[in-house]
Amino acid sequence: MAFVRWFRRHLVVIAGLLTLGYLLLPNVIVTVFSFNKPKGRFNYQWQRFSVDAWKDPCGVADMCGSLSLSLQIAVWATLGATLLGTMIAFALVRYRFRARGAVSSLIFLPMAMPEVVMAASLLTLFLNMGAPLGFWTILIAHIMFCLSFVVTAVKARVMSMDPRLEQAAQDLYAGPVQTFLRVTLPLAAPGIAAGALLAFALSFDDFIITNFNAGSTVTFPMFVWGSAQRGTPVQINVIGTAMFCLAVLLVLVSMAIGTRRNRRKA
Repeated sequence: MAFVRWFRRHLVVIAGLLTLGYLLLPNVIVTVFSFNKPKGRFNYQWQRFSVDAWKDPCGVADMCGSLSLSLQIAVWATLGATLLGTMIAFALVRYRFRARGAVSSLIFLPMAMPEVVMAASLLTLFLNMGAPLGFWTILIAHIMFCLSFVVTAVKARVMSMDPRLEQAAQDLYAGPVQTFLRVTLPLAAPGIAAGALLAFALSFDDFIITNFNAGSTVTFPMFVWGSAQRGTPVQINVIGTAMFCLAVLLVLVSMAIGTRRNRRKA
């Protein structure tokens, strides 16, 4: 009976830990198999421990080139989507204009629409315009795809901001630019950062939209898909593990910064 009572008290925590473990299980498998040395072309069965792949992560032809291309596209798509998404979010929250509700609804369509439909529509647009498929068509497609997610994150943050803080800054003779830089932007920064991180992850990870609009350009997800047809090099697991560790490190740094700020306020 004591165990049953203890289990009931901690049921939510146990369920949360099990869910978290289930979500992290693929990452653990990728990390473990990044230290594997398979006998054949496929890295699906554990053979023996080795760090050869970590010593030479670019040992597979064209892999680091496709990784560099994906990182470039993700960075530029993040910058473009964050800039446009932030302005759209402020416009939807702070201003009243005709068709505001329709615009707000249209912004969320890419989130609800299947990626294959959006990919085919963008491909049709680029072909009708006569635009050569490649880096720029991928970048434009990624910005359009990530825009909705940035708007959602920033809009939620802007809606929760207290407008009296900006009014107080104006009462203290702060100009519009100074109020925005000193008050508005710092308050909206968490939402903007969340939208930017989400946009980067979506852009770097995207395969369907990229595959439709890439032409002969090969990004890292496309390289992984192509490699899976003839073999899966261990270096793919190395890159995946490195990206996962980098994401965890960014989260820990942001948490540490937030904790330090809270301590200073206290």
